[in-house]
Amino acid sequence: MTAQAPTETLGPEADLARVFDLAQQLRVDSVRASTSAGSGHPTSSLSAADLMAVLMTRHLRYDWDDPGNPANDHLVFSKGHASPLLYAMFRAAGVVAEDELLNTYRRFGARLEGHPTPVLPWVDVATGSLGQGIAYAVGIALAGRDLEGQPYRVWTLCGDSEMAEGSVWEAVDKAGRHRLANFTAIVDVNRLGQCGATELGWDTAAYARRIEAFDCRALTVDGHDVGAVDRALTTAADGKAPTVVIARTVKGRGVGEIADHEGWHGKPLPEELAGRAVAELGGVRHLLARGPRPPAGTQADRPPAGPVELPRYDVGEDVATRSAFGKALAALGARPDVVVLDAEVGNSTHAEDFKKAYPQRYFQTYIAEQQMIAAAVGMAARGYRPYAATFAAFLTRAHDFIRMAAVSRATLALSGSHCGVEIGADGPSQMGLEDLAMMRAVHGSTVLYPGDATSATALTAAMADLPGISYLRTTRGAYPVLYPADETFPVGGSKTPRRSDQDTVTLVGAGVTLHECLAAADQLADEGIRARVVDLYSVKPLDAETLARAARETGALVVAEDHHPEGGIGEAVRSALGAERLAPALTHLAVTVLPGSGTTAELLDEAGISRNHIVRAARALTGR
Repeated sequence: MTAQAPTETLGPEADLARVFDLAQQLRVDSVRASTSAGSGHPTSSLSAADLMAVLMTRHLRYDWDDPGNPANDHLVFSKGHASPLLYAMFRAAGVVAEDELLNTYRRFGARLEGHPTPVLPWVDVATGSLGQGIAYAVGIALAGRDLEGQPYRVWTLCGDSEMAEGSVWEAVDKAGRHRLANFTAIVDVNRLGQCGATELGWDTAAYARRIEAFDCRALTVDGHDVGAVDRALTTAADGKAPTVVIARTVKGRGVGEIADHEGWHGKPLPEELAGRAVAELGGVRHLLARGPRPPAGTQADRPPAGPVELPRYDVGEDVATRSAFGKALAALGARPDVVVLDAEVGNSTHAEDFKKAYPQRYFQTYIAEQQMIAAAVGMAARGYRPYAATFAAFLTRAHDFIRMAAVSRATLALSGSHCGVEIGADGPSQMGLEDLAMMRAVHGSTVLYPGDATSATALTAAMADLPGISYLRTTRGAYPVLYPADETFPVGGSKTPRRSDQDTVTLVGAGVTLHECLAAADQLADEGIRARVVDLYSVKPLDAETLARAARETGALVVAEDHHPEGGIGEAVRSALGAERLAPALTHLAVTVLPGSGTTAELLDEAGISRNHIVRAARALTGR
């Protein structure tokens, strides 16, 4: 198939009748693309076609030839399953050829994936996990207003089914709280979800009441009346308030055989029905849509980075790694690309140290961990280096956002404090015991677990230059500094603070268990057993070479971790060594009990990961 020359170019002054013709083109192309692919969501695309035709001709200020223009508006498809519509828009903009749309959509190796990802230069973030795109849009809007000083607007298209997601209301709440007048969400209220009617159906008044309760402006509109949609979007773009346009639409609009019919969600039209649908919609068109140009950017160049002077600690000084993280963050603020996000625990994670030094780059999301991660992803999409911090246990709430951040190819640094039973009396609801498994499983992630303030400082700084998702696990209690201030901690490395040629067992720990391993090694030495100690501060990637050498030279390993046995350090060690390289004997100590409240010492001992348990395991492995 050869590319068709456009028959007409529609600009901001296009007659609304021609805008409707563009909407019909978007419908036709959505049907054709999904039928050709044999999968997709055409009915979800048909309902929103009028909304998007009006947006892209009249209101989306975008230079399609320069997607990197800093003043471009941003469009986030929170209902990412409507990708046929988005890609039809790209074809209408002249940046995706008809041949690519019809012959590569959803095919192996193609960039027009089933749900949008930033492999396309016009897509900021990956969507498709519902309830996330609107949250990313809030982050992008915050970046535009508070960090970049750019005049761009952020538009996001939401489905009505995803309005049942709690993360949507976290996003709406923050849009209202921060008075993000550059933010507009458009809700495609087509009444039908995957398995039947949505929670509120066509009750647009109920949506409006909920929106207004979060201090956002709600505009209700017939989503198929292009004039009414145009007026609503004009109001939304007036710069007065964050706005949610609630558009009543019909799923499958324009195709009489399927419009407002259940059972068509996520199903392409069979070829014969698709042919009838294209005819009913007026046939194939080749309109080119080029809307308003972006305004001239007003932001000055980002100031150059100043010198980063990291804090230094004396060996033997008692310092919590969470405290070292906060002080290192504050030092990193000399880099103008570093921003910090908090979920109302900054005085515990010590992210608050950054706020005191750089309040204009510190963002409070309150107890909304999903929105915290989403805002970080949005800021990362604008070229910033976000650090987001909360308790390790609470990051599990945001796991899907972290997973999707990796799909977005986002770069961000996460910190989880108060990990493990070490935290003591607060009890199990506050103990992060699953976070290492969660973060190790994220595609391309880096997982770090420093044992002292010096390593925590170095690794916090290293995360500012790591690609992808990086995670730093910090400890609540204060422990002795083990390493001099100039010690280096390469990612993927380890340290061996105790070693001799007479070692008969290796003790492997990280964080609090590193200190337990060192204490156990002292006790074993008093008994005549020489123990090597490995500080596994880099959990992913892992220093397999050092571990393999220790296994060969000592013949036995004890791995102790303040984490559940599934997915933590012990499994990482086994995986890195492999059966053929594994030591003749390996004991894995991890938290298998359901902990309660108590002192740190009591809980470590009850969990079987204290120095006493490490000593007993080493004795057993060495036959002593």
